[in-house]
Amino acid sequence: MSTPTHRIESYTRDGYEFDVLDAGPVDGEVVVLLHGFPERATCWDAVTPLLHARGFRTLAPDQRGYSPGARPPRRRDYALGELSDDVAALIELAGGRAHVVGHDWGATVAWAIAIDRPDLVRTLTAFSVPHPTAFIGAMTRSKQGLKSWYMLMFQIPKLAEAMGRRRNGPMDKSLRKAGMAPDDVARFRTEIVDHGALPGGLAWYRALPFTDRSRFGRKVSVATTMVWSDGDGFIDQAGVLAVAAYVRAPYELVVLEGVNHWIPTQAAPAAADAIIARALSA
Repeated sequence: MSTPTHRIESYTRDGYEFDVLDAGPVDGEVVVLLHGFPERATCWDAVTPLLHARGFRTLAPDQRGYSPGARPPRRRDYALGELSDDVAALIELAGGRAHVVGHDWGATVAWAIAIDRPDLVRTLTAFSVPHPTAFIGAMTRSKQGLKSWYMLMFQIPKLAEAMGRRRNGPMDKSLRKAGMAPDDVARFRTEIVDHGALPGGLAWYRALPFTDRSRFGRKVSVATTMVWSDGDGFIDQAGVLAVAAYVRAPYELVVLEGVNHWIPTQAAPAAADAIIARALSA
């Protein structure tokens, strides 16, 4: 399939409408950029111009729970398979193959697409979060379990929503403590809380019991780069080091020194370099 030369500002799947930031050369190879929690497509704003300058077209969707037209009410509607299928629909609309990039939860979705639909993935670049099986394995044999404490707290109905609604409250303070820049905390306040996207973002965590476990242990067959930062307070190195065992294709681990979890906003040149290097290797 050829890449469509019209801009994709939105698309639909199963009756839900997803907003998309489409920029760069319309005839360039497509890079799909997947945000994590608690951010939206704008988290890639410092990265995309660097990709455009190298001739790539970028598609950054506001994913399920974040786009106003794609906020189903049930937890099971946010299971990983649904999130993966949402992005697969975008790639198919954009021509059928793309360089897939994800940060945080977006990385988990990117891994899932590469596992489920390798025919749609030219290359994979995952920021911060390792292959799902490597991540789960690290939960019991490293500090990852302690670093993921908030995942359990998010399961308590309405608690995290109440924390998020409080300006300069516990959630804002946690984000700042994790290294999020003041401007990005303010963006969280306007784009996530005020925009009504916080319940949908939290639903990704609450849907974990509905994860299809048959995906665990399956390997990725596309060229992959894993990017991890040594100042990441959420992701332990143990899971990252285990990723190589789950990729049966060219693979590279890039470690960013002195960088915290928020790589796309705080280390945009390094993020773009990793994406470009992997894409050009295809």
